[in-house]
Amino acid sequence: MSHPFGISHPPIAPDAPWLAPLAGFSDLPFRLLSRELGAAVAVTEMVSAKGLFYDSRNTKRLLDTCPADSPLVVQLFGAEPDYLERAAVALAEAGYTYFDLNCGCSVRKVVKTGAGAALLGDPDRLVACARAMVRAVGPGRVGVKLRLGPKPPARVDLELAIRLAEAGAAWLALHPRHASQGFAGTADRQALGEFVAASTLPVIASGDLMTAADGRAVLAQTGAQGVMYARGALADPRVFARHAALFANEGQTTPREVPSVCDVIRRHAALCREYADDRQALLRMRTAVPRYLRDLPGCRALRDRLCRVQSWNELSDIISEAEALAAASPQAAGEAA
Repeated sequence: MSHPFGISHPPIAPDAPWLAPLAGFSDLPFRLLSRELGAAVAVTEMVSAKGLFYDSRNTKRLLDTCPADSPLVVQLFGAEPDYLERAAVALAEAGYTYFDLNCGCSVRKVVKTGAGAALLGDPDRLVACARAMVRAVGPGRVGVKLRLGPKPPARVDLELAIRLAEAGAAWLALHPRHASQGFAGTADRQALGEFVAASTLPVIASGDLMTAADGRAVLAQTGAQGVMYARGALADPRVFARHAALFANEGQTTPREVPSVCDVIRRHAALCREYADDRQALLRMRTAVPRYLRDLPGCRALRDRLCRVQSWNELSDIISEAEALAAASPQAAGEAA
């Protein structure tokens, strides 16, 4: 789909799932892993617009990338249009192409600065922030990630769908909960469908998409043009391969092979070792691997050991034990496939 001004945004289509911005998780190794498994687009961890000018070392880590990490969307957060504009200009000059404005994060340290979901309570400022980013980098390059509003029952998303299109946004992503809900309750797909109907821009659906079947269902139910996996990707990044397989089957094309969970763990470890120092990489694996093995029967002791793993040899041994567990019974093998 092309932008009205003729500049194409990143691919947004039912068969082109995105990796959502995940603070603390969507680093370069995890983005590359997700891409190899079928993610069409990846979004960085959220980056402070002010941090670009005051916290360069940590911000540089968030912005680490490589040629294989494309198309990449940099998610910025902030409440001051001037800083967001300056940040977008600096990043564009450094070679980054696509950007997203975070208007959905309800974490206290973000909200207390007036950024993230706090912007939902000040739609004029939110639109001004988006307009500043578009002014900085041009049309076709800026999206906005939203929630329904600050707290139930009030909604601002429908109004913002119209105003953000006028401000020059190229796409919108909606997590259909209110900011005050966090991740409680369930994502409101009816509200998401109403947002899609109100928007002249392509809409990416988010929220409660734990499996590829969830992704396909939300596309069918709401008319959204694309999906964005967050917690579903953290639980099992093979959700992207399964999503691709669903649409390949519908299109009568050869589906992408879904690797075993142990092969995914080994690949994630290799990417972490390539793009991070050993200590940081091991810490990443301590948090990631127990999630990947959560549904493997009999692996509780392994998961406990993973949280304390001290070396790559120890991690390799644990993965081999998990592989043996998976082969021990048809049920276990099915969970690991």
